Amino acid sequence: MVAIGSGARTLVRRPAIMPEWTFGDLTIRRYLAVDNPVVLSLHREGLARIGLRPGDGVYYENDLHDLEGIYLADGRGGDFLVGVDPDGDPVAMGGLRRVDPCTGEMVRLRVRHDLHRLGYGAAMLQALEHRALELGYTRLIGDTTELQGPALELYRTFGWVELRREMINGIVNIYGEKKLS
Repeated sequence: MVAIGSGARTLVRRPAIMPEWTFGDLTIRRYLAVDNPVVLSLHREGLARIGLRPGDGVYYENDLHDLEGIYLADGRGGDFLVGVDPDGDPVAMGGLRRVDPCTGEMVRLRVRHDLHRLGYGAAMLQALEHRALELGYTRLIGDTTELQGPALELYRTFGWVELRREMINGIVNIYGEKKLS
């Protein structure tokens, strides 16, 4: 068992075949097909809150219709995690995709808006980083937009480094990385 943090709100990796962590009343586990409608909703809600939508040239959602095939299939080297509340309802999510044998891409980090500022985003980010290490990655990459200030703050807090910026359809996309150890 690996614990990250201290006190009642510590992220704890539970010993299990499937990846699972707890963080206070949040349980982080592997995505299940039954989660798909909520995962799509979390994604769309997150974009709408900053004035974006799928298909805007920056964001897409085709992967969210085949999470098993893209992230979870044998040999893909990825994973997709959801954070669920005590009732078992997904309230947070995030994925990992293989870029090369040493590098994973962290994608789709989202937390239901009314639950922002409770540490769930940090817990998801840490669980994804821990899972990336379990998958053998020594480096993670990811991107977000300039419009997503809380996400940028979260990444900086956890040691992510900005690599570059790119303008896509009038939106500044920021690319970053983190070396894992």
